[in-house]
Amino acid sequence: MNRVLIIDDDKELCSLMKKCVEQENLSALVAHGGVEGLRLANEDRSNCSLVILDVMMSDIDGFQVLRKIRETSNVPVLMLTAKSDEEDKVSGLRLGADDYLTKPFSLNELMARVNSLIRRFTTLNPTSTKNPDILTLKDMVIDKENRIVSINAVPVDLTGKEFDLLYFLASNKGRVFTKKQIYTQVWAEEYAFDDNNIMSFISKLRKKVEPDPDHPFYILTVRGVGYRFNKEA
Repeated sequence: MNRVLIIDDDKELCSLMKKCVEQENLSALVAHGGVEGLRLANEDRSNCSLVILDVMMSDIDGFQVLRKIRETSNVPVLMLTAKSDEEDKVSGLRLGADDYLTKPFSLNELMARVNSLIRRFTTLNPTSTKNPDILTLKDMVIDKENRIVSINAVPVDLTGKEFDLLYFLASNKGRVFTKKQIYTQVWAEEYAFDDNNIMSFISKLRKKVEPDPDHPFYILTVRGVGYRFNKEA
């Protein structure tokens, strides 16, 4: 059974959301604050299919919680905010949120988004399959164990670091990474402020895997931030 983790310090709203989730034949865990939410997220990482996360909480805010979750998990995160400020929404999406709802919201809309995110995660997200070492994407298959990439069943010749870069982005598809984050994760070294090196690798990789490198489908540029792997791939 798919499990939803609800993190919000509004106990009445949590109780209502939990009831709605369970009526959809989903399991629900509730945390009345960010600290408790992070503890449950870490303990239940393998079973959690969605996190509903409030931005404004009394102990630590939802953005801090989201940052910590994204260090170890690509579980979908639906953020709840009492603000209609576009900057808050953009901040959440850049940190790796998958969707957001502005309070007050209808429970019908909440559950529509919950079901949509879970369906996408369980049916399309390659890391939720039985073999996470093989990523099956649109026209592309990445075999981590054998370090093989094929597009439309045709093998693609990548260098070791190009493969590492592609696998890192693809296994976190939809999530935006800065050049610094990419460097520290793929190169496993302290960032040397060499943005040109990252851009060069991205350019070379696009020429090998993109149908049209001038109009990328897989590896997308997020202006002023960095790069992300297309969530629709």
